[in-house]
Amino acid sequence: MTKLSVNINKIATLRNSRGGNNPDLVKVALDCERFGAQGITVHPRPDERHIRYQDVFDLKAVIATEFNIEGNCREQKFVDLVLANKPAQVTLVPDAEGQLTSNHGWDTLKHADYLKEMVAVFKNAGIRVSIFVDPVIELVEGALATGTDRIELYTEAYASHFHQNQAQAIAPYVKAAQKASELGLGINAGHDLDLHNLKYFAQNIPNLLEVSIGHALISDALYYGLENTIQLYLKQLS
Repeated sequence: MTKLSVNINKIATLRNSRGGNNPDLVKVALDCERFGAQGITVHPRPDERHIRYQDVFDLKAVIATEFNIEGNCREQKFVDLVLANKPAQVTLVPDAEGQLTSNHGWDTLKHADYLKEMVAVFKNAGIRVSIFVDPVIELVEGALATGTDRIELYTEAYASHFHQNQAQAIAPYVKAAQKASELGLGINAGHDLDLHNLKYFAQNIPNLLEVSIGHALISDALYYGLENTIQLYLKQLS
């Protein structure tokens, strides 16, 4: 079964909007685990507009499932944060400073030397590495050369076109996943996956190990409740 990692950035956004500690980010993370999530994901950014650097330390101290820290490894503070906490996984995302949300994967060919260097930094610390990539065969092949353990397929394009033509929307992802499997790369996925498109994606992507879902899941929880929502997402993956 594909693992569900809940991205709790939006919980931190809500907390930060009023100051204080309501909602309690750590409690929400622990509740997500208790409700069945197999991982917790955070994506700290330099302006700390949602996840604060201290949050990462607080979460690392209590999380029992897989902890996944996403971010831009060009930021030395991010690199230091990951190395200090040694999560189960670090996901390298090529965000620009001030970017609202992730909107593209790495060009693993253009940045091959840099990514190889950074992957080695994290792997030498005993941290599993995943690289955020678009569903392009050449970029998947380029990821292999960096030494990464996994790729995370950036699924915004799939989600955007899902309701127009499901088969067409998923086709490049199937090919990319097949190539990754042939090369021995683990496969994660994330961005705009939700209760409408997740099941079809999971059923058609071979060897899908993990999905990271935040915005849609937290939004659904406003209507269905957090526990019920996590169960609904797990059901799509079963």
